[in-house]
Amino acid sequence: MNEMLVERIRRRLEALADDRAYQVLDYIEFLESKYAERPAGAPAFQRVAETLEDTLRAGRVPVNVIKGTMDAVGKAGRFLEGLAAAGRAVVDRAGESKPAGEARPAAEQPVEEGKAGG
Repeated sequence: MNEMLVERIRRRLEALADDRAYQVLDYIEFLESKYAERPAGAPAFQRVAETLEDTLRAGRVPVNVIKGTMDAVGKAGRFLEGLAAAGRAVVDRAGESKPAGEARPAAEQPVEEGKAGG
């Protein structure tokens, strides 16, 4: 989809009330199920959040409650993304090679000839 079309749709969506935006989402999902050559992929947490949102909507939960819940889920998702990024950074740093002069633990130290360990 070209960027101008995406922006045009975004402007129209932003002008809608939440309950109308959900109707648009329903229609998009209908079109996707009928015509899409490939399903729209989403990260795992996003799929969980979307399933929660769909469940709330199916249970006829008021739109303002859904909106508040999804705002909280979005904040949790951003927190988890930050946590995952920090974990990746730690793993990346641990995987870097050690400097040449860094001391090895005693168990890894070579034993010099003629000297007994201990």
